Amino acid sequence: MNDETSTNDKADEGPVCGERLRAARRAKDISVNDVAKELHLDEQKVRALERNDFELFGAPVFAKGHLRKYAELVGVAVDDIMTDYYQMTRSSGVPPVVGPKRVTSGDINPAPWIGAAIAVMLVAGGAYWWFALRSTEPVATIEPASLAPYAVEQETDEPVADEPELLSEPINEGVDPPVGAEAEVLPAPTESEPVENEPDYQPTPGATQVSVDLAFTGDCWTEVSDASGRRLFYDLGTEGRVVTLSGDAPLRVILGDSANVSVTVNGRPWSIPASARSGRLARLNISPQ
Repeated sequence: MNDETSTNDKADEGPVCGERLRAARRAKDISVNDVAKELHLDEQKVRALERNDFELFGAPVFAKGHLRKYAELVGVAVDDIMTDYYQMTRSSGVPPVVGPKRVTSGDINPAPWIGAAIAVMLVAGGAYWWFALRSTEPVATIEPASLAPYAVEQETDEPVADEPELLSEPINEGVDPPVGAEAEVLPAPTESEPVENEPDYQPTPGATQVSVDLAFTGDCWTEVSDASGRRLFYDLGTEGRVVTLSGDAPLRVILGDSANVSVTVNGRPWSIPASARSGRLARLNISPQ
């Protein structure tokens, strides 16, 4: 018996189920190979369908799915093919149940384990973000003397020892006293008030003055001081804010996120050199151009 002959032929009945599909394929002059490509099967399984040998496909749902696609491909009514299938499988009977199926390692479904692993990783990632990353964001209660936004970006070509002691002094968010005057602790202003040029500031005799405009396009923690060590500005620059400062040259400027700031010196645009950047942080010494 060759592979084109059905095992279920009966003298008093015509072709049924897969046999009808085979007859329709031949009538349309379609090769087994062409059907195999359309159904994404090998030729052996296509011939098994035509012989009504459905055990090769395992679960009935696979055999029924392939029969439906085969019927649509060769133009046979799907309902007729499925009626033949149900009649054949019902008449064949069901083997007796001898006991529960023994579970082997190959029967274990890995999907629940994979889902659980992904859930654990998501929870761990969220916890890390909450406890580690959130802790680095600047908050309103930060002590300005610590300059926390720059703590992780202190690498620079300039010696740190040469910088004026800007961070060791108590931060008075109001007016700094003139050089030589007795220190006086003033009430701290609200968070939104920047420490900008002092209204009673007198330029140092003989010192060169420089004026700087800082235009912010996004959030950037900023500190500016002049050559005398006087702090001109210490605040969070926000999008759309423009700050104008002047003092004894050179001005020492620290920008927490230099990509969010445009600098103008004495009315002329001033580009931040690449050598002054360390990641997002930029440390500048600005003199008159």
